[in-house]
Amino acid sequence: MRSFVYTAQPARVLFGVGTAAKVADEVRRLGASRALLLGGDHVRPQADLVARALGSLQVARFDGARMHTPVDVTEQALRIAGEYDVDVVVAVGGGSTTGLAKALAVRTGADQVILPTTYAGSEVTPVLGETADGVKTTRSSPDILPETVVYDVEFTASMPVPMAVTSAINALAHAVEALYAEHTNPIVDTLALEAVAGIGRGVPALGADGVDLEGRSDLLLAAWLAGTCLASVGMGLHHKLCHVLGGSFDLPHASTHTVMLPHVMAYNAPSVPDVMERIATALDAEDAATGVYDLVAAAGGPVALADLGLREADLDDVARLATERAYPNPREVTRVGVRRLLGEAFEGRRPDRVARPVG
Repeated sequence: MRSFVYTAQPARVLFGVGTAAKVADEVRRLGASRALLLGGDHVRPQADLVARALGSLQVARFDGARMHTPVDVTEQALRIAGEYDVDVVVAVGGGSTTGLAKALAVRTGADQVILPTTYAGSEVTPVLGETADGVKTTRSSPDILPETVVYDVEFTASMPVPMAVTSAINALAHAVEALYAEHTNPIVDTLALEAVAGIGRGVPALGADGVDLEGRSDLLLAAWLAGTCLASVGMGLHHKLCHVLGGSFDLPHASTHTVMLPHVMAYNAPSVPDVMERIATALDAEDAATGVYDLVAAAGGPVALADLGLREADLDDVARLATERAYPNPREVTRVGVRRLLGEAFEGRRPDRVARPVG
């Protein structure tokens, strides 16, 4: 008989097309009136639309968010927040902008309204990852969780297909690791498998019509479900490796997740064959790890760490950093095993297929 604990994350979500127009109402609903808008050059049209919707509620704007949430960037934005007596942060963008919003909120107590433009999923998690002195660390607290998330499908429609592919696989990683997490439960399992299936259907359709709102809506919904999984249970080796590669070697976040996921799945497969069987079924693939690899390769996504700028000489350091401390993972994490995994990911080799059970 299965026993488990499930904690629902208390966030308000608006989902649909054109929902960004309601952002001022959401700010007022929180009792706030002095908004700091976070954006960036890559999302300027969306951020400008939100600025117009906020009107006089916006008192300042900061467009300098960076990957992996560097503490020095947070300090710059923090000075602006203090100067303008900000009581709410409105963030438009992907995981980098959301991370900055969280970093500001946990330091100031300001509320957050997040308008995602990617499938990062961090907007529904109480987790913050920050980088200082080349080391990325994470922490979790209810104070980090955004109060409101406004999913506007139109905000993801202009995401270039290559970016959409890596962002979707980033979301897939949340769902995959949730299925074999230490504290998984039936609710998370259901959400994760639905997210896996949705991403498996949605990624091949991206190249067919990059502005298909129905397809983008399906992917955004799957990303939300995957992020909810990430918020509810802990992650394992995959996320640890990606934090090391991003925080210490400055590799791009979503692309790193995309390259690493099939290799970590192959590493863990012998310890959780039942989980991999369910993932393979959700993907309509013969094997979970090779199914993900083939999904990425067919969509033109990155498959090799070498193509992301990592040097082969760095692989030993990555393995050392990823195995310095113990953390939950279905298969024992050893430096030798992780180094072998990294070598395969560096070269971009297709993982060996794990045979599915017969009968």
